[in-house]
Amino acid sequence: MQQAVSDAMRRRVVISSTIGNALEWFDFTVFGLFAATISKLFFPAGDPLASLLSTFAVFGLAFVARPLGGLVFGLYADRYGRKAALVAMITMMAIGTGLIGVLPTFESIGIAAPLLLLLARLIQGFSAGGEFGSASAMLIEFAPPGRKGFYGAFQTVSQALAFALGALLAVALGKTLPAADFASWGWRVPFILGILIGPVGWYLRRRCDESPEFQAYLAERAASAAPAKRTPLGQLFAEHPRELMASFGLIAAGTAIYYVGGVFLPAYAASELKLPLADAQLGLLVVSLSNIPLGLASGMLSDRIGRRRVIVPALLLYPIFYVLLFKQLVAEPSTAHLWQLQTVGLILGVLGGALPAFMTEIFPVGVRATGASLMYNLGVMLFGGLAPFINTWLVQVTGDKSAPVYYILFAAAVGLLGIAMYRERA
Repeated sequence: MQQAVSDAMRRRVVISSTIGNALEWFDFTVFGLFAATISKLFFPAGDPLASLLSTFAVFGLAFVARPLGGLVFGLYADRYGRKAALVAMITMMAIGTGLIGVLPTFESIGIAAPLLLLLARLIQGFSAGGEFGSASAMLIEFAPPGRKGFYGAFQTVSQALAFALGALLAVALGKTLPAADFASWGWRVPFILGILIGPVGWYLRRRCDESPEFQAYLAERAASAAPAKRTPLGQLFAEHPRELMASFGLIAAGTAIYYVGGVFLPAYAASELKLPLADAQLGLLVVSLSNIPLGLASGMLSDRIGRRRVIVPALLLYPIFYVLLFKQLVAEPSTAHLWQLQTVGLILGVLGGALPAFMTEIFPVGVRATGASLMYNLGVMLFGGLAPFINTWLVQVTGDKSAPVYYILFAAAVGLLGIAMYRERA
């Protein structure tokens, strides 16, 4: 039997989960938004596109560590509890974020600078690996009956907050600082702020109780005299292949859309289309703020009509509008057309509102954090983290400035295929 949970504890869980997940996305957001500056400082080259490509390669390589971190922290959360895993992860994330803020540049220490940058990104990638699965499990396991979609949507809120805060800082620093000061120290400010966010999240997570569903699972496991037939990882792959495929497909689609729109597009608009970077960052800020209430409304709607009826229309509509408006932007580059394209990100808010609850509740408690974390990070690594690099490479190799639309179409198809393969269990 699960113990009663107070409203105060639920609020504490929501706040601590949101802050921790926001820290993860905040770092990845500002790294992408400042990619043009970082490329000049850490990867100086004669060709700006080549420098940007190297920066996006480091951005993407950090995602190689995420599946390993997801597996390690997911298994840890499923064995020892969500709380312990979440406390460890936010500590490591703050260290990696702060390290980027104090790194010397290529001009100061040569090749050691990009190597240390890669190390910091790998630390962040490993620690962020278990964040989605563990935090999502914590949220839906504390949710009152019939409100798992709404509580899970706070994952989307945290991501939107991170994008909004990152874009706000980028716009503020870019508008108020002279170019020389921004290149010298201004770009470091958001990363150093990450050091301050970390202890706040650590304190809040330490004060949370363990998930009531997980405590009930532990009690049931302790009372059972029968030995486990398989390890948690073996059970996951043997008994839940459709759940794994559905999770991977949806995350592949969602993160490809997120990273193309939030990381690749601002840098691409500035470097290739010669539009003001601050305008792209401002558009991202407005869309991200709008996605906060939109994501919560989407989560609530999914509680009423079901997750599929929210997710599938979003996956169908997003690529259609993105293709049309991206081609318009390339044909006639302007800030107005850029902002029109960025408003398609509102559909992503709808998708993201229902996605966290769907991805976690389809797995049983004993393998929930591992399953969600592993598939989340494989999807993010292959379709999200490498998206800026692949899209920049596609434009460079093909000479077609509209090449990114094919990436979006492919990712959306993978998401639709994943959810089509899933069948609900009794």
